[in-house]
Amino acid sequence: MPKVERYKARLIAKGYKQKHSVYYEKVFAPIACLETIQLLVALAAQNQWLIHQMDVKFPFFNDTLEEVFVEQSDDFMIKGHEDNVLKLIKVLYGLKQAPRAWYSHLDNYLQKNDFSRCVHVYALYVNKEKCDILCICIYVDDLILMGSNPY
Repeated sequence: MPKVERYKARLIAKGYKQKHSVYYEKVFAPIACLETIQLLVALAAQNQWLIHQMDVKFPFFNDTLEEVFVEQSDDFMIKGHEDNVLKLIKVLYGLKQAPRAWYSHLDNYLQKNDFSRCVHVYALYVNKEKCDILCICIYVDDLILMGSNPY
């Protein structure tokens, strides 16, 4: 029998219990469609650009959140304080507003670092500097980076 090397667990919020306009308002977070990705790959091939893909680890834990309160999980109940509710400081998996909070965080970061968001494809950012270009395409927590400069 193989030995278990480590155990993993993930605490999630029960987002399915959230009611629109009561617990949250906006949830939209854009992602790149297949045609956008295909166009960018064709552009990269034509111009001999490098293409890299990266996965953002724990994207939701980087984002702050408006006030959200949750009940304690049965597995993490604080004895003597069973009726307490907890205020979230960071986004938690399962919340309806988690993807939008992640996108807003990334959008702010990219725009502060001289990337321009595409007017028609909100999941596409471009940074042009002199003769170099860098494109970043977003698909949830995956990023596709391509551009003319290998650095």
